[in-house]
Amino acid sequence: MVTVDGMTDLADAPVAATPADTASAEAPQFEHIRVERADQVITITMDRARRRNSLSEDHMRELIRGFEYAGTTDARVVVLAGDGPVFSSGHDFADLQGRDLHEVRRLLSVCTELMQTIQMTPQVVIARIHGLATAGGCQLAASCDLAIAVESAGFALPGGKGGWFCHTPSVGVSRNISRKHLMELALTGDTIDAKTAEAWGLINYAVPDDKLDEAIADMVTRLSGGSRTAKALGKQAIYNQLDRPERDAYTYAIEVMASASQTDHAQEGINAFVEKRKPVWPR
Repeated sequence: MVTVDGMTDLADAPVAATPADTASAEAPQFEHIRVERADQVITITMDRARRRNSLSEDHMRELIRGFEYAGTTDARVVVLAGDGPVFSSGHDFADLQGRDLHEVRRLLSVCTELMQTIQMTPQVVIARIHGLATAGGCQLAASCDLAIAVESAGFALPGGKGGWFCHTPSVGVSRNISRKHLMELALTGDTIDAKTAEAWGLINYAVPDDKLDEAIADMVTRLSGGSRTAKALGKQAIYNQLDRPERDAYTYAIEVMASASQTDHAQEGINAFVEKRKPVWPR
């Protein structure tokens, strides 16, 4: 069944749209990232500390594969982290040097694919920001569903101070903060601290440096309730309606919510509430 804007009815959506039951599947091996699982959490760690976790094409392609793998598992949360002192310094200029127009366009398209893959991942994705996040690294943090940073972290779109403006990073960041704040960040190229990033809406929380893991664990606990399938569908619906005019957003949301009401997970949630019992979510 096709509904608003050609969207397939959620009641008929393929099973692959939600986390699969592959708890025992082994993570693929990578050069630039580490993928580790602990209970219901998969942590994807950028492992290019020597290059300040800069986003070379190979690194971004591995991140895409890492998130695609995570999406096939029954984990509830994915945490994106970085090794070394910096979360991510953005595009790797050494990887950019000498590329022609076609090659740079391809590189930026891979970067865009990474950001969209994060948002299409059925699990909730939390950015664990322990240090500086600049340019594409700031975009990376902005593209995650949630973001928690240490108070000593910094955020910047430094192209405003250099010769190559942060055009594509501004797209991701603009979906999180106001126009005036975006203009200040992009046009000055200045670094803002984590408390400012929190006040502007770029991150959820700025926490003391020694409380980051505790804050991540607390958020994971808060996210642990409810149906994984329902939450995955809900996440996609939120992203799909955000940039629509209000009337169109309501039209879209009505269709999604009505279709979702017919799923086994919604029916179990409704029945459990009425019957005053704990829900048993279908697998």
